[in-house]
Amino acid sequence: MRQIKLGADRIYFGEDAVKALAELPAVRKRAYIVMSGTIQEELGQLKVVTDVLESAGFAWKSNTNVEPEPCWESVRQGVEEMREFEPDWVIGFGGGSAMDAAKAMWVFYENPQYKSLEEVMPPAPLELRKKARVCCITTSAGTGSECTRAALIKDPVQKRKYSVREYTGKLIPDVAILDPIFSVTMPRRGTVGCGMDALTHAIESYVTPLANPFSDAQAIGAWIYGYRALPICANEPDNLQARGDMLAASCLAGISFSNCALGICHGVAHTFGATYGIPHGLANAVALPYSIDFNANHDSHARKRYEELATFVGKNDLKKTIIDLRRQLDVPATMKELVPDEGTFNTDFDTLVQKVLTDVATPANPVKITEEYASEMLRRVYYGE
Repeated sequence: MRQIKLGADRIYFGEDAVKALAELPAVRKRAYIVMSGTIQEELGQLKVVTDVLESAGFAWKSNTNVEPEPCWESVRQGVEEMREFEPDWVIGFGGGSAMDAAKAMWVFYENPQYKSLEEVMPPAPLELRKKARVCCITTSAGTGSECTRAALIKDPVQKRKYSVREYTGKLIPDVAILDPIFSVTMPRRGTVGCGMDALTHAIESYVTPLANPFSDAQAIGAWIYGYRALPICANEPDNLQARGDMLAASCLAGISFSNCALGICHGVAHTFGATYGIPHGLANAVALPYSIDFNANHDSHARKRYEELATFVGKNDLKKTIIDLRRQLDVPATMKELVPDEGTFNTDFDTLVQKVLTDVATPANPVKITEEYASEMLRRVYYGE
């Protein structure tokens, strides 16, 4: 038996979706808004959000101290602020970093008995929605964190990423707002990285052994809409139709992998990201065709599933389709272009292998990843074929 949860309790999608904030049910009417940096404030987007909240009688407090890849210390500091402010809504406003940080802060706000990331790892019991609920307003189209059951938090001391998660879906936000007006200002590089992250979610969730009819439906929709919309978003940033489709694709892909899993591409991307600071979506974009080739050569069922995905967009070779898309979007072909110090890579290699093997995404890969296979993948992603 499986428990399926297809996203947030309420998803508001399309232009003016932000106005749904006025409908958030609350007693204290206090909203704690988590952002990654001050960009939303500088662009005037925060005021759009707070105007709606204030019109509904909400008081609010903002936190702009979250890093591009959220770290434990900023989460901990946010929790301290929340305990003083006592919000009944926590709002993650921004890309995956802001939304993940908001969800992680919420976990520790609701569960003060836990003092570290290690302590909240499954199967630790989590009490949620006793103090507050969560709304995520996404400004990017990549992580799908507005509808996922996990939050990825980095420990820069250990150079490790923790997936704060709860398998029954408690960590999935109550409300998700997908308003394309917030994504038009994203730079091309960010649009590409986030979009490739969403496509990776769709592809990996479709080939994992844990895939099921519900995750398949979301993955297929995410792949088709995302593949078509991403180049338009990159080249026509003000195209609201394409931006909306890409937001939908990202959200669908997030729902998909929340109801199955990911695989070796994410295991490798997490490893390079945590060790060398490579942005997550970009790391996935570099690793994706190598993971497709690896799995297709070792597992006939995965190869068939990849072929199906290619046909859904009128192609016959998924690896080539991704390479062509990557080239069109100016994505590097190898990780060496991003981590040029080969000596450092070789010195770190044994540690990198172990990080891949212990990554939360690796076990669900269609091919069981051994130390030999992890080494092979790392070298191929770094050096190319």
